[in-house]
Amino acid sequence: MSAATSIPDGTRTRLTFPAGGERVPAVWLRPGAPAPGQPAALLLHGFSSRGDVMADAVGRALLRRGVASLSPDLPLHGTRGNPLELQALRNPLELARLWRLALREAGAGVDFLRGEAGRVGVVGYSLGSFLSVVLAAGRPEVAAVVLAAGGDLPGGTPLTAVARTVADPLRAARKLGPRPLLMLNGRHDPVIRPEQAERLYAAVSGPKDLRWWDGGHAVPSGAVDEGAEWLAGQLGAGR
Repeated sequence: MSAATSIPDGTRTRLTFPAGGERVPAVWLRPGAPAPGQPAALLLHGFSSRGDVMADAVGRALLRRGVASLSPDLPLHGTRGNPLELQALRNPLELARLWRLALREAGAGVDFLRGEAGRVGVVGYSLGSFLSVVLAAGRPEVAAVVLAAGGDLPGGTPLTAVARTVADPLRAARKLGPRPLLMLNGRHDPVIRPEQAERLYAAVSGPKDLRWWDGGHAVPSGAVDEGAEWLAGQLGAGR
């Protein structure tokens, strides 16, 4: 663990947390005067990104609202290798292994937060949104979920049918139950298309909200703040 560095509204620490036999690198942001039971969020980044990106955008927005956050590097990302290796993989068994590894590490991130904070939420962007909804489906201690540029798998491709045997966002969304979900999506997103977002949204039976920005796959700063404000309210920050 590195020494905590002072930043506006709190501290930033680079650390590792245990996940099976792995030590997962992550960025840990905490408010300046952490209180017992303070809420926190696990932030899961997109393909070819890293934990620092989520920490510097979503983590800072949450920190201003009194919510701590943990932003790990997913397998083959950030300090852990080259994400382009994923594109070169042709073995579906290896892809499935990496998915399960990422999901196991995300669960360990929730365990870390439960040891350090009170109520826990999850925020995922793009690839991280798929992980987030599947993670939350199996972890009832996750109190609220924000998916940015997230949705169902693309329809009509042979790979989709195979992928659903490993990770089915629709099946996971149906298991969220009474826990609230916020989806933030771009109306012109060419990666996660609006119809994919709408399919996932329709699968959720509990409290839910789908909000659109007028753009593509990249999340604008206004949507980041909107999501942070919503999650802080759901987790009871400042009460």
